[in-house]
Amino acid sequence: MSQTPIRRRAALAGTAALLAAARAALPRGAFAQGATTPEVRKAVLGYIALTDAAPLIIAKEKGFFAKHGLPEVEVVKQASWGSTRDNLVLGGARGGIDGAHLLSPMAYLMHAGKVTQNNQPVPMTILARLDVNGQGISVAGKHAALRAGLDASPLRSVLTPDSKVAMTFRGGTHDLWIRYWLAAAGIDPDKDVQTIVVPPPQMVANAKVGTMDAYCVGEPWNDQTVHQRVGYSAVVTGEIWKDHPEKSLSMRGEWVAENPHAAEALTAAVIEAQRWCDEDANKQEMCTIIGRRAWFNVPVADILPRSRGVIDYGDGRSVTNPDIAMKFWRDHASYPFRSHDLWFLTEDIRWGVLPEGTDTTKLLEEVNKEGIWRAAAARAGVPHAETPTGTSRGRETFFDGKIFDPESPRAYLDSLSIKKLTAA
Repeated sequence: MSQTPIRRRAALAGTAALLAAARAALPRGAFAQGATTPEVRKAVLGYIALTDAAPLIIAKEKGFFAKHGLPEVEVVKQASWGSTRDNLVLGGARGGIDGAHLLSPMAYLMHAGKVTQNNQPVPMTILARLDVNGQGISVAGKHAALRAGLDASPLRSVLTPDSKVAMTFRGGTHDLWIRYWLAAAGIDPDKDVQTIVVPPPQMVANAKVGTMDAYCVGEPWNDQTVHQRVGYSAVVTGEIWKDHPEKSLSMRGEWVAENPHAAEALTAAVIEAQRWCDEDANKQEMCTIIGRRAWFNVPVADILPRSRGVIDYGDGRSVTNPDIAMKFWRDHASYPFRSHDLWFLTEDIRWGVLPEGTDTTKLLEEVNKEGIWRAAAARAGVPHAETPTGTSRGRETFFDGKIFDPESPRAYLDSLSIKKLTAA
């Protein structure tokens, strides 16, 4: 009797050795793919007409979803971030969507029930970051003579409590970028101006009729603002915080829990698309595809230059700097650093979107699924050297000298002179 467990352990050890040998013999990712067949063939993903939705569109157009066992994935245009939220609340099974190209903080705000009807939490996950950099702050042409740039203080002479400054969703990335920019110049975004919400594709139209003094939005709408001569770019957001996190691939928590293999496959497909999008040789084709009527219906000339880091600010300044352009894969752009999500949560506490005392550790654990990203990267054949070794990118420095240390978010908050800190 006593020999049986020993024999069983020996057999199991032999099986484990065979499996290890099989893994070593197969190309990286092949074993994982065979062992994790997706539970479903379909997911419905939403996107907004913004350049950083490109990985989802390319994954569909280039067959990466199909390659990873999800041939029926749908990528569906949304009118606004508000409608994206509402369709995520519904879920794909009820005529909504299962996941989306999403403002990263939105996943947390929905999960916490801060932006949903009746404050009803909708469990959400972040599976990947879609990009870093690539947003902009545009200023109305009537203020061009003031030459506000990275320093917004020249606008203090013309802004009043009736002035309108637009962003795309309360507590979202564009809200946080423009608030940071204004506050760094001593302009209180809650007292000195009115902040309003305008969907990204409607920004330029609103600028034409003069309803806004400044606005923050993703590309291609800042470049289109310049090309249509209705304003200029004061700053691109990579100048505020180099390689800052932006959108995410976010899915309903329920969908991920029910389809863990499909979640990994979906993420692997998006990772492959991100790597494709970040190749310089593919930029022209990427912009041609997303500019089509079926996707953005935007001229390629409004998308391509800034995708390559060629920035015409529209006020006489121009630079070519790919390092502050939108990145989909380079410099760990795809990995969802938890330290970055902590900054989003900290800023939403700063501005009263989340209450002080929010359990950020719990939220990060529940929403940020970086473990799925790592499994998906292996499935996609990503070399180990291209994956980060930890969940934090460490201390981050902003253009005004402020430092965010993820080990001490309270010290960062205390260093900021303009803040709200009372939940709305």
